[in-house]
Amino acid sequence: MSKEQLNKAFFAQTEEEVLAELNSTRGGLTKEEAAKRLAEYGENILEAGEKRTTLQKFLDQFKDFMILVLLAAAIISGTIGHEIADAIIILAVVIINAFLGVFQEQKAEEAIEALKKMASPLANVKRSGEIIQVKSELLVPGDIIVLEAGDVVPADIRLYDVNSLKVEEAALTGESVPVEKDLRDVETDAALGDRKNMAFSSTNVTYGRAEGVVVLTGMNTEVGHIANMLQNAEEKKTPLQINQDQMGKSLTILILVVAVLMFIIGFVFNDRPWLDMLMVSISVAVAAIPEGLPAITTIILALGTQKMASRNALVRKLPAVETLGGTEVICSDKTGTLTQNKMTIEKVYYNGQVHDADENIDLELPVMKIMNLANDTKIANDKSLIGDPTETAMVQYGLEKGFDLSAKLVDMPRVAEVPFESDRKLMSTIHPEGNQFMIATKGAPDELLKRCTHIIKAGVISPITDADRNAILDTNHSLAIQALRVLAMAFKNVAAVPAKMTTEAVETDLVFAGLIGMIDPERPEAKQAIAQAQKAGIRTVMITGDHRDTASAIATRLGILDENSSAKAVITGAELNDISDDDFLRTVQNYSVYARVSPEHKVRIVKAWQDQGKVVAMTGDGVNDAPSLKQADIGIGMGITGTEVSKGASDMVLADDNFATIVHAVEEGRKVFANIQKAVQYLLSANLGEVLTLFIATVLGWQILEPIHLLWINLVTDVFPAIALGLEEAEKDVMEQAPRGRSSNFFSNGVFASMIYQGIYEGAITLFVFWLATGYYGFELHIGEAMAFLTLGFIQLSHAFNCKSVFKSLFSVNPFGNKMFNYAILLSLALMLMVAFTPGLNTIFGIYDMTGQQWMIVVAAALSVIPFVEIMKAILRGIGYDKKVNQIKE
Repeated sequence: MSKEQLNKAFFAQTEEEVLAELNSTRGGLTKEEAAKRLAEYGENILEAGEKRTTLQKFLDQFKDFMILVLLAAAIISGTIGHEIADAIIILAVVIINAFLGVFQEQKAEEAIEALKKMASPLANVKRSGEIIQVKSELLVPGDIIVLEAGDVVPADIRLYDVNSLKVEEAALTGESVPVEKDLRDVETDAALGDRKNMAFSSTNVTYGRAEGVVVLTGMNTEVGHIANMLQNAEEKKTPLQINQDQMGKSLTILILVVAVLMFIIGFVFNDRPWLDMLMVSISVAVAAIPEGLPAITTIILALGTQKMASRNALVRKLPAVETLGGTEVICSDKTGTLTQNKMTIEKVYYNGQVHDADENIDLELPVMKIMNLANDTKIANDKSLIGDPTETAMVQYGLEKGFDLSAKLVDMPRVAEVPFESDRKLMSTIHPEGNQFMIATKGAPDELLKRCTHIIKAGVISPITDADRNAILDTNHSLAIQALRVLAMAFKNVAAVPAKMTTEAVETDLVFAGLIGMIDPERPEAKQAIAQAQKAGIRTVMITGDHRDTASAIATRLGILDENSSAKAVITGAELNDISDDDFLRTVQNYSVYARVSPEHKVRIVKAWQDQGKVVAMTGDGVNDAPSLKQADIGIGMGITGTEVSKGASDMVLADDNFATIVHAVEEGRKVFANIQKAVQYLLSANLGEVLTLFIATVLGWQILEPIHLLWINLVTDVFPAIALGLEEAEKDVMEQAPRGRSSNFFSNGVFASMIYQGIYEGAITLFVFWLATGYYGFELHIGEAMAFLTLGFIQLSHAFNCKSVFKSLFSVNPFGNKMFNYAILLSLALMLMVAFTPGLNTIFGIYDMTGQQWMIVVAAALSVIPFVEIMKAILRGIGYDKKVNQIKE
């Protein structure tokens, strides 16, 4: 059989057909045949794929358009413009930014390595009829594997002999409880979680034993298929990176246009030497570039990661901080994220009535004793419970109600049992009780009810009637449609332990004691978080490997679905297979819950939302989630229950596995983006003021600023306040605004309009002060230059306060509430004053012999930007422009 034939649906064939197809027998392959197949198929390992070196990662940091513009500016400044200091500053910013980027990405390529670590190191294999242990990487199709409780399944196996086998497949399929395996026929189009006659590589055997034949190894296994999807996943740019590219291109075009115009005006119309005008044009172009912005953005993002970490959201890639703020759709895994990942008893039926689990219960009731005694859960020394989640839920319920299982087992130890078997769906244990023995039986209600001849109510045992059976079946149905997993309890007392421990000898003529209904309940804070996300304009979509009814019930309880939701809002993986990509793209917004889905389905769902233009976050904890985590704009892994594979594929990891933490992180992401916008508004309005000042001065033939003035202003007044703006607290209505989505950028939400009018004002005031000094008062030229320099520097520091909010009044946002901002303004102010009053420095900067009147003009001009912007904000609020651009919900 060739490699190409390995992907057949072996689960849809009979055991004999599979063995014949693989040319194998139940006695196993010979060592010679195994060696031959190993050479043909290769080792049973996952291929790691091509890795990027640290140098490649470092060089990739320079592919950003804004970075390339900065590098070009540095070269021009250092060679043609002779501004060596400026060039050094720009290069330092770019290199530091690159190192930070590499540092954040070093842990981003661990998914495949984590998949490898999940593999079983050794496997029990039949070779030539003998069971031997071999390394799992040496397994080949056709090998016969023996599985026991505690084993990691070493390859994809078609089972042909099972004995009460249960396999934990949550990491691969999303199934919330271990899967009971059987040999019944499976349809060709069966979902992964419904292939009960298969055991999949890297899953865990929790109960029973089995034998089967290896059908797929290495990259051909289901987990190998996931590894291949991870390797081939496209590296996507985040909205932040796209915004930076767009801004870089827009600024470059604008700067080039201004520089060319300046050259033409000065050289052609003002008859200035072409070389002088070339130098002036280059100086303006360099001054217009916000060289500190990449570093400031990185610092703001890094500070955001620290804040998120304090709220249990651990960010692995810096741009993910901002991406969260733009999230429009959260595709959330159910188990462990929206639910507690802990089976919990919610209802108990006894004495003919359904009781809530929080009600008091008589500890001597048969239903209470049975659920605890007919149970294989072990209580560890630290009081933790070890066992099947369904059984541990019963013991946990007993402990919470005061049922001392350890003490009970001393009085009523287990002396015999009939273990659980998937065929009969029952389990029985026998315990001494006084002079008799109690047989405790639990199992599927329909199966157990067939074996009951009596019922106990209020301590009285009487023959069971048809009315009793109907009441029990109706209750079972009522609990089941609430997505509760229902088990029945029965017992009988016998004089002696039966001679034969068979179902016929033990599990007949039983007394029905009651039902229990359990579920993996929703997290109590998840419902509130989903409502908060909805208020913030974010759609929550549940994606799970669980069955339709379970998914629908939990979604309703969480508020993802309401009672009036169409049944079509829930769709299964099998139904999704019948929908074309085009049709699904048109209808994806109709579906809120996806049940019984495969890894391919999850990727398809995420892609469909992205093709709608939405920014999509995806949560997940299993191997099966890894491809969709990489596909999403931001992948969110689970820190507690998550596999290393899902964490490695994620951009962010939740330390507490809590959906509410995602909503907190979204709020932080929105704040980070808003703060970056504040820095952009501040920097670009300041740079626009500088460019307009130089451009108009050139047109008028004025000598208004020296190169050293521009360099000092860019160095002192740009960086510190801009970084401090990144530490502003979130505005109160940040979670009442619609998500930004993909269409927004650094200039949206009113930033562009604000930047324009504020930059024009800064430039106009600077020019006015220069004219007032040299033209009106007739001061010397160096005094006019000094006053223009100080005005431009101080007005930018004053304007930094305006940038605390695009539209809100400065006095409504606590102007001095940010201590770091206050320190930054004081530091920048001190540095400006230093060059004005330090002997020697003030001579270099041309600031000397200034009178009190001249200083008053400078201070008044610099402070005037605050009332001017306050008036403009009030006008914009008055016409509702703020609500329009921010989409604030009334």
